[in-house]
Amino acid sequence: MSIEAINGALATVIDPELRKPLTELGMVKSVKISGSTAEIEIFLTISGCPMKDRLSDDITKAVVGVSGITRVAIEFDVMSDEQRNEIKRIIRGGNEKSIPFARPDSLTRVFAIASGKGGVGKSSLTANLAVALAARGQRVGILDADVYGHSIPRILGMLGARPTAIDNTTFIPPEDIRGIRVASMEMFKPQREDPVAYRGPILHKVLEQLLADAYWGELDFLLLDLPPGTGDIAISLGQLIPSSEVVVVTTPQIAAAEVAERAGRLAHQLKQQLAGVIENMSAFPCPHCGEKISLFGAGGGAETVARLERLTGGSVPLLGQIPFDPALRSAGDAGTPLAPENPSTQALMEIAERLIKRSDSLAGRRLPLSAR
Repeated sequence: MSIEAINGALATVIDPELRKPLTELGMVKSVKISGSTAEIEIFLTISGCPMKDRLSDDITKAVVGVSGITRVAIEFDVMSDEQRNEIKRIIRGGNEKSIPFARPDSLTRVFAIASGKGGVGKSSLTANLAVALAARGQRVGILDADVYGHSIPRILGMLGARPTAIDNTTFIPPEDIRGIRVASMEMFKPQREDPVAYRGPILHKVLEQLLADAYWGELDFLLLDLPPGTGDIAISLGQLIPSSEVVVVTTPQIAAAEVAERAGRLAHQLKQQLAGVIENMSAFPCPHCGEKISLFGAGGGAETVARLERLTGGSVPLLGQIPFDPALRSAGDAGTPLAPENPSTQALMEIAERLIKRSDSLAGRRLPLSAR
């Protein structure tokens, strides 16, 4: 047994929040061997690190596997300001503070889930679509950008979750049980019941900080639950992440389609790509006779697509139709979204699959090219 072997084992331990090896992050303070005991000192980014116990378990499992080591004694210390600054440099890849998803080399696909009006199930759809993507093995994050009406933490069963602050300018969004990272205004309020009363100009800065100050790690997809309508947040997103794609949510009601078109029209004006339309609360089978019930009418999704195709002169896909499902609503209220084995679940899985497959295509996407 040797200290080098123990350090090699520690190099396999991944920090559960920063998702990088402890040795790479400079978190290993010292390693000593006393008989068959490995005495290890570890730096934490903050004194109240919520992942301390998990980190201790992961270190013990890795080091006990080293030949001759039967016991691991771990002591924790807290990083200095200089060490935390180095952590920020490492996780940002040496870049200055910026929005990682706006950089030309970003491989994360950013989808803004938008609607022309409230009450179409946009937040529920965002959360369940993230769950469906995660079930397909994708690394997913959600930014609850509905600053006034945030509800993503409840739907994902994350009430009371708080981000981990590295310092006053960088935080790590918490994860739900599926590994989905979430940032929401709710997590920064002293009490959940407190209202958010921001005027327009402040909203741009809030969105920018949530995007730039968070360490999201490597994501395949970032979903933004936008406020309904065509206000400040939607405009700011188009400015902050021009490569973001917009998914327009509507209900089958034709009147709703007319309003949904406005969200797509704004995206087109901001030169964002329209990823497609999702019709929520579509027809569902009667639980007694199996006959289809169109509780909210029919044709809204197709009408929204037709309107947006006339606007853009190109193809705007109808990504899917999600049947109205009281069980799905109940699951969201209880914080356990995506109830298994129902038509809504299958529709969401199919939409997730379409988005994943489209990620291999560069058609209609801005490329990081410049003329020289």
